[in-house]
Amino acid sequence: QVHLVESGGGVVQREGSLRLSCEASGDTDGIYCMGWFRQASGKNREGIATIDIDGSTNYADSLKGRVTVSRDNAKHTIYLQMDSLKPEDTAMYYCAARRLRCEPNWSMDVWGKGTLVTIAS
Repeated sequence: QVHLVESGGGVVQREGSLRLSCEASGDTDGIYCMGWFRQASGKNREGIATIDIDGSTNYADSLKGRVTVSRDNAKHTIYLQMDSLKPEDTAMYYCAARRLRCEPNWSMDVWGKGTLVTIAS
């Protein structure tokens, strides 16, 4: 079983930056695709970015240029760097993983519990 734990959330000022981390533990062998998602209050969950085992990435069009996903396979950890933050970026941010390569539909098998990001206006 794989466990994902996100960290790095908090309150950030508008136009600030934040880096989130997600560490996988447990049966991490065979984890290929990992990604970041978010869900704002009253809204559907949306994908932010995915990163595959080989480092290939995919970003949501709406967030390209403001977010960067990276990965340290030795630490079983992925990161999400977010810049130029806006109040509408306020949301619960979730890490997810799957045991296959990333798919265009952004499907995932395992989810973390999330870390809350609040952007102060």
